Amino acid sequence: MIELIKDLSNAYGAPGFEDEVLEVVERYKGNMKYERDKMMNVYLSYGKRDENKPTIMLDGHLDEVAFMVQFIDAKGLIKFIPLGGWVVDNIAAQLVMVKNREGKYIKGIVSSKPPHFMTQEERNKKIDIEMLSIDVGATSREEVINDFKIEVGAPIVPFVEFEYNEKNGTMLGKAFDNRLGCAAAMEVMKRLEREALKVNLITALATQEEVGTRGAYVTSNRVKPDIAIVFEGSPADDTFTDTYRTQCGLNLGPQIRYRDSSYVSHHRFISFAREVAEESNIPYQNAIRLSGGTNAGRIHLSNKGVPVLVLGIPVRYVHTHHCFAKIKDLENTVKLAVEIIKKMDKEICDAF
Repeated sequence: MIELIKDLSNAYGAPGFEDEVLEVVERYKGNMKYERDKMMNVYLSYGKRDENKPTIMLDGHLDEVAFMVQFIDAKGLIKFIPLGGWVVDNIAAQLVMVKNREGKYIKGIVSSKPPHFMTQEERNKKIDIEMLSIDVGATSREEVINDFKIEVGAPIVPFVEFEYNEKNGTMLGKAFDNRLGCAAAMEVMKRLEREALKVNLITALATQEEVGTRGAYVTSNRVKPDIAIVFEGSPADDTFTDTYRTQCGLNLGPQIRYRDSSYVSHHRFISFAREVAEESNIPYQNAIRLSGGTNAGRIHLSNKGVPVLVLGIPVRYVHTHHCFAKIKDLENTVKLAVEIIKKMDKEICDAF
């Protein structure tokens, strides 16, 4: 699974530009049927659906927080806007990749005014994204456009290369929100491929989650699931909370989310998931989120209403360039989903 995670994490996939991530999914699909729609959402299945069985949709989103070129100034500096939720203080002095019109990615530095030239007032002023630029090493607007072939509307993504520490099972990389969720969904499909399931199982990997959960609007209406499991790279809180407040800590298992700004969970599905976890000795964490959201917000309101379970894989420093996560948490997330699906049937599904 590490090689899949590495390739998913290293792939560039700003919202609306998830092409490279799709290529990785197709390369690792194995025997599964692979389809995509015009919005670049991806669907993985075992083949024809049995209409007498309920359908479970596994969700993960393909995109990552990123940026877009807004304009290029006379000095060849690139001004940009965010795609997704960024804290501006985390952006400056980082490496990024800008896609040019030939499809090549050009490395740049997010620059700001050096402290040597800043007044005290400027130093004390809160950084605004309009104060930042991306420098690709050019000296004029013409050079950026003609030589580097970078244009307005080009996507920009963080530049980080995946690393795995075998000694303690720590993964470092970008876009763990939500390439880890994509990897989890694909791994669940792989492990259940030869099982005699009492449900139809379809993975729908959605685009543009970071800019309004747009892809999931399409996937949920296409798949029309009876229930769904959303895999998400959830922001870890274990570095700044005490033991009693921590609800998403590394090495503590998948996060079962009860509430966030996009949905209130289906309590019957939650109870079922917790029973399965306890019977299977799989650790898990309970979470009440005051803010943030997932594709569950779109999915649970689709069709005639869909019970949704959100399983979060703890990730430190989401929505920044660099993230930490543990392979143990991803493994336990996959195990829990596998056991839930193996026990699911029409009677249980209808009881929700």
